[in-house]
Amino acid sequence: MTSAQPDTAARRGVPLPPYELTVVVPTLNERDNVRALYAALAAALAGESWEVVFVDDDSDDGTPGEVAGLAAEAGNVRLLHRIGRRGLSSAFIEGALSSTAPVIACIDADLQHDERLLPVMLRTIRAGEAEVVLGSRYAAGGGEEGLSGNRKDVSRFGTRLANWLLGSHVSDPLSGFFALDRRTFEATVRRLSGIGFKILVDILASAERPLTMLELPYTFRPRHAGTSKFDSLVGAEYLQLLIDKALRGVVPARFVLFCLVGGIGVGLHLAVLWATHDWLGFAGGQTVATLAAMTSNFFLNNFLTYADRRLKGWRLLWGLASFYAICSVGAVANIGVASFLHGSEGAYWGLAGLAGALVGAVWNFAVSSIVTWRR
Repeated sequence: MTSAQPDTAARRGVPLPPYELTVVVPTLNERDNVRALYAALAAALAGESWEVVFVDDDSDDGTPGEVAGLAAEAGNVRLLHRIGRRGLSSAFIEGALSSTAPVIACIDADLQHDERLLPVMLRTIRAGEAEVVLGSRYAAGGGEEGLSGNRKDVSRFGTRLANWLLGSHVSDPLSGFFALDRRTFEATVRRLSGIGFKILVDILASAERPLTMLELPYTFRPRHAGTSKFDSLVGAEYLQLLIDKALRGVVPARFVLFCLVGGIGVGLHLAVLWATHDWLGFAGGQTVATLAAMTSNFFLNNFLTYADRRLKGWRLLWGLASFYAICSVGAVANIGVASFLHGSEGAYWGLAGLAGALVGAVWNFAVSSIVTWRR
């Protein structure tokens, strides 16, 4: 029996040996690509022992049903249907954890990756020649046919950032097409951030030591069907991932972004106050500046810090109102703590002010996470 055929032995209750390879395919609205991808995998992996796990983030186009129908025909197809969770990285982690195969691969559902490299990846890892084998668009002989000009520029910039973080030179660390051995995955999985879409960067940055790697060139093809998921959310979550890995998770990446946005708000506050205090008076200028800073902070946080929980429509207006209320309480806490430390405890004014600002920032971050941008 080849793995491309329906798993009739399993249907008769006969135990089968574990698969040698698990191919994890994260999906979101990829119904029209499911069967085409399976056919391509079956042709590329003919004669190998393999399975494919589609990890779907509750698609609304019928993707789960399409995978379920395929699984009824082919016994080496499984579906993990996730509700309330999203993101390619966490999807890959869950798909890998659901399997027992000694080699795990990740590939996109849109057929832009060259599945014909999978047998080479499998043989290389099985022979112990590398712990990670990745398909590279930028290695000699590779290409980017399926990328637009803007996406090429963004991809290359992201590659430079990743290599700065890793302290090495990987030609395509943003690749979503790779394979690794299970021991490497299990040694790394508890340190993975699972943020966003760049799981390979997460793995490489989380490993306790540099991993042995092989890069295989391939040409990134045009999408087979459906629409790209690349948008500002991808960039925002990639930035969160880099911050999380750089700080080793000591400080939450979301809190760092929240504070950076707050710093921008301070600058805007001072600029507005300078521009308005002559004709509105100090109190009037301070009021306008405070509202401008809080409004700016809300929209920047909604776009960047909480990109995965981004508010839209009427929820945006409710979120803005709640953010105003939370930040107002934070301002009172800021002033109260700073005044107490400076007056009663005799603390240096700078340290007292810093302590008050920190208390206000923690309050604003914690409460807005629960109230304004709750899941």
